[in-house]
Amino acid sequence: MANPSFDVVSKVDHQEVDNALNQAAKELANRFDFRGTGAKIQWSGEEAVVLESETEERCKAAIEVFKEKLIKRGISLKALDMGEPASSGQIYKATGKVVQGISQDVAKKISKKIRDEGPKGVQAQIQGEQLRVSGKKKDDLQAVIQLLKSSDFDVALQFENFR
Repeated sequence: MANPSFDVVSKVDHQEVDNALNQAAKELANRFDFRGTGAKIQWSGEEAVVLESETEERCKAAIEVFKEKLIKRGISLKALDMGEPASSGQIYKATGKVVQGISQDVAKKISKKIRDEGPKGVQAQIQGEQLRVSGKKKDDLQAVIQLLKSSDFDVALQFENFR
């Protein structure tokens, strides 16, 4: 029988982000403090979000509304890379990106953390944009999950395929 293992991934449900964006767009259209400010939010491509407003303060407030909607939908803010509002003529624009996958350098940090602080006999292999963690005992793997949850890698981590 093969050793127990699980995958460490960083995925975001695109439909949930889309729902949060649509809810934020509705709120920007209906809230009294956004009336007449030209505040709007929309997709720009597959993974990019664009917020626009006539003032920098309303643009920042629109970003906060979007972040609130993401949190309510159970999406970590680490999965959103939002820029600061920048003036584009008479309109302030802020662009953000939904981050998917674990970069190589973050994967190396996670792997090093598991090697240094995790239980003996647990290995982590980098497989593209995810890590496969395997060991002899399921208890050791659960200890690794707790170790990774208590650490901050600036990436939203999920744990899948625990077997």
